Amino acid sequence: MTQSIKNKPKLIYQLEKLRNLSQPFFLPIDQNNGFQFIWLLISLLFCVGGIVLVLLTGLINLLENLQPELLEKYFGGVVGTLNTIWSGKWGLIFSSLFVIGSSTFFSFRHQLKAKRWIHWIFLGIIVLMLLAINGINAGIGFIARDLTNALVEREQDGFYRILAIYASCFIFALPIRALQIFFTLKLSIIWREWLSKSLISQYLTNRAYFKLNPNDEQATDVDNPDQRISEDTKSFTEQSLTFTIGIFDAILTFSLNIIILYTISRTLTFSLFTFAAIASSLLIYAGKRLVKINYDQLRYEADFRYGLVHIRNNSEAIAFYSGEYPENAENQRRLGVLVKNFNLLIIWKTIIFTMKRSTNYAGVFFPYLIMAVPYFAGTIDYGKFVQANFAFNMVEGSLFFIVNQIDELAKFTAGISRLEGFQSEVELISKEKPSTNNISITNKPEILIKNADLYTPGSNNPIIKDLNININNKDTLLITGPSGCGKTSLLRMISGLWQPDKGLIQKPKTGDLLFIPQKPYMILGSLREQLCYPTDVSKFSDDHLFSVLKEVNLKSIIERYPDLDVKQDWPRILSLGEQQRLAFARLLLNSPQFAILDEATSALDIETERYLYSLLIKRELSLVSVGHRPTLKEFHDNVLALNGKGKWQLLPTKNYNFDN
Repeated sequence: MTQSIKNKPKLIYQLEKLRNLSQPFFLPIDQNNGFQFIWLLISLLFCVGGIVLVLLTGLINLLENLQPELLEKYFGGVVGTLNTIWSGKWGLIFSSLFVIGSSTFFSFRHQLKAKRWIHWIFLGIIVLMLLAINGINAGIGFIARDLTNALVEREQDGFYRILAIYASCFIFALPIRALQIFFTLKLSIIWREWLSKSLISQYLTNRAYFKLNPNDEQATDVDNPDQRISEDTKSFTEQSLTFTIGIFDAILTFSLNIIILYTISRTLTFSLFTFAAIASSLLIYAGKRLVKINYDQLRYEADFRYGLVHIRNNSEAIAFYSGEYPENAENQRRLGVLVKNFNLLIIWKTIIFTMKRSTNYAGVFFPYLIMAVPYFAGTIDYGKFVQANFAFNMVEGSLFFIVNQIDELAKFTAGISRLEGFQSEVELISKEKPSTNNISITNKPEILIKNADLYTPGSNNPIIKDLNININNKDTLLITGPSGCGKTSLLRMISGLWQPDKGLIQKPKTGDLLFIPQKPYMILGSLREQLCYPTDVSKFSDDHLFSVLKEVNLKSIIERYPDLDVKQDWPRILSLGEQQRLAFARLLLNSPQFAILDEATSALDIETERYLYSLLIKRELSLVSVGHRPTLKEFHDNVLALNGKGKWQLLPTKNYNFDN
């Protein structure tokens, strides 16, 4: 995220973050600005409005042929409105708006590929359902008026006819509302899937997951990326559609009912606007405090959950250490922070709930207070009194839509900040061009390090100074030295995770260099996927996989799990020794030119270690090993000894003594 965006006013900044998250799903953000996106949304309303007008006209014409008396008695106002539209300038205006909207979508047709048409069609269907529901609701106001008057005047026949029409409205409204919910939920899951895939792809591009370093809670603002990709995307897509559809609904409700309310009572209309302005201002002011509290709550909830997941993932180690007390203390601390912030959230939610409830009570009181005067004066009948109350409630609901959702809006705003902050970071890192100043990829079968200086990131402590080594095809190098001297750091530099401060590194491409750590990485997958990682599983047959397992003395695993597609919690089921042997099987299957082993046999006995290294020697792999055992000398031609203060020594194996 650029500094210029961060320096914008807070509201503009939040809207910009919302656009960054929402627009790419509907319209490419790199080819269009926010105004074009908003215009396309408005064009959608033009298109849907034109379709509704045509459908309503067709329905009225059908009723005119089938039930002219019913149409004249109960829908005369609708017929008159449609005749006014089509016989005057309004027909031309609405037709022009429909043409403009359709032309806009046609002009954007090339940018709406990659299934974006489907997203707009779904949104259009949802808006169409909203228009239909609001049209029915507006009609219900008139029906309620006539129904009430028939009841007051004891017109039994007329009452039951109007009641039947009333029931028909609900019968028509129910499937429309059901379809609206279906398409809303469907669009929500499509959006969530698209956004999650995009974030995961960026998170795993250019090693963004490594550079963000999410486990260092003090060193990054991007905490708990797992929560942001899973829960925050779910909340964002659901709440975005809820608020968007709610705003559309509020606008339509307001537009259809304000005229009805105004024609019945101007006093009630102006009183409603004054009351809404005052109450909304107070609620929005109070709601600002909720945004920060909700943002903190999301982080504390994620931190607490991560602490519990950490116990599950390290249960055996904790049990060996009998470390229940410190684990309990740490998770109790995280829970305490969560509860403390939630208590603050309770206070502000209670304040806002009280204010919202007060506005609801006032909304019930106002129509009776104002409409009682003309009713007792005899200028309106009781049916109009009921219709005015109905219209007042509909308009009030539309005006108070935002403030009635103020606590959800605060949570939504906090979620936008977390999700967009994560998206901006991973997008920025994923688009970075790999540094070529110090590290280059070569087709030569060699690892060349020339005049390289390596420092601990963020400090001036030298790990290695002026290192010069050349590892050619079939060469073998053992890296040794005291603990903490920088052996693993050197491997990070060779792999490209860390950059040397100066010097040159040339290495083969990724597929020709495979790194095996002391604790092998176990993926969430089947035994087949464990063995083949990171290569495609289709590359190897079952017989090939079974033979490699036997070759590394893991015949017991074949007996326990004859089905290679079985999925288990492998880090817990397999001992560290079994995991290290499985890593050697993975190495044999991938057959890289260079194998980098970081104490990869530390959990194995000497005989097994000797056997596995002999397999690698037979395959004529180039080996770079980190280790402390003197027995490793026989499998390496040279030894690189580090002292941890920047100095190093390269010796033939026969000239190096581990006792020094």
